[in-house]
Amino acid sequence: MRHAKSAWPDHVPDHDRPLAPRGRRDAPAAGRVMAEADLLPDLALCSTAVRARDTWELAADQWGTPPPVRFDARLYAADVTELLEAVREVPERVRTLLLVGHNPGLEELVLELAGDGLDDTLDLMRAKFPTSAVAVLVWHGDSWHELVPGAALLTDMVVPRGKKE
Repeated sequence: MRHAKSAWPDHVPDHDRPLAPRGRRDAPAAGRVMAEADLLPDLALCSTAVRARDTWELAADQWGTPPPVRFDARLYAADVTELLEAVREVPERVRTLLLVGHNPGLEELVLELAGDGLDDTLDLMRAKFPTSAVAVLVWHGDSWHELVPGAALLTDMVVPRGKKE
């Protein structure tokens, strides 16, 4: 999941940027979409950036019992190698994992892992991975440590948008 739309306030370091009003609407919509599609994770790995943490909290608030979350500073401004390293450290008992992070690294990771995609999902992903987007990858390995590029199938990509009130 890419973090929701962020604001760009003056004199605020990039790591500390908050969500924009649209992001505060879209993050809960992403949580609802994940719940409705039965895509709730066993564990979430989330960037320590304010906009990613806020996205996680607003999305997870839509679930009855949110899973454990690990806030990992390595996910902020991470490239594919760093993201994959974090994923490979996930315990085997975790069957469904959610990453909450940033572009371009997250988009590049999805494209690197996806050996193929259903329907036109891979084309959509290549075109753009917008804020609040959720990419769903399926992989049938036994250990996250074994996850390698091209081993997953991109089954869906959704871009939830919340409604203005």
